[in-house]
Amino acid sequence: MSTNNIIQSEMKVNNIDVLVLKKNIKNFHLNVLPPDGRVRVSVPKKTNDEAINLFVVTRLPWIRRQIKGFKNQSRQTLRQYITGESHYYKGDRYILNLVEDGSKPRVEIRNKKYIDLFVSKNASREQKEDVFLKWFKLELKKEVEKLVKRWKEKTGVQLSGWSIRQMKTKWGACNIKKRQIWVNSELIKKPVNCLEYIIVHELVHLIERTHSEKFISLMNKYLPQWRSRKDELNELILSYDEWGKE
Repeated sequence: MSTNNIIQSEMKVNNIDVLVLKKNIKNFHLNVLPPDGRVRVSVPKKTNDEAINLFVVTRLPWIRRQIKGFKNQSRQTLRQYITGESHYYKGDRYILNLVEDGSKPRVEIRNKKYIDLFVSKNASREQKEDVFLKWFKLELKKEVEKLVKRWKEKTGVQLSGWSIRQMKTKWGACNIKKRQIWVNSELIKKPVNCLEYIIVHELVHLIERTHSEKFISLMNKYLPQWRSRKDELNELILSYDEWGKE
């Protein structure tokens, strides 16, 4: 299959499924992706299957360590929105306090330890979740707006717009032609420095499309600690349905 000058295919190496992307690049790039350790390799367009197979085989020990790490990663159970339940907000763990007093549905942070969720009496789990997620989205919008403004100025990138989306397999994405970026709605649960890394990553992609040497050089220039932030993001606890299935 070919998409935007990228030739996509699948191959199996030592019982490991590998997504192969043939692009207009000079070097090989290997990624093991969250949440379950999907293996993706990007190679120059003229690379044959034998060369790809050899490249992956030589890196099997590292690949297996990464896959094992993702499979062992902690995941929350489905949230019920009841008093005493744990929720993550900007990287910190909070205890939910459910207040069924019939007042205006809302969410409030208290003492940097509790999240008070105000709903009507006998509200369903879905209704509680709706109030909670709307609050999450508003809070994320505030952070994204500040960070995008700051990093547009630092990078000089022309950006036509940004938005927040539920995404199953990515923390961020961009449309180079339309000059737009998207961030995963789950990022409000992660530390703000991880959100910042994703925003810088997507803005830099509007300068350099691929993960080339130029891309890495720009990331090093603008955010020298980007690798540690990337590692931190991928090591954090995952939500019950954060990634789901494609």
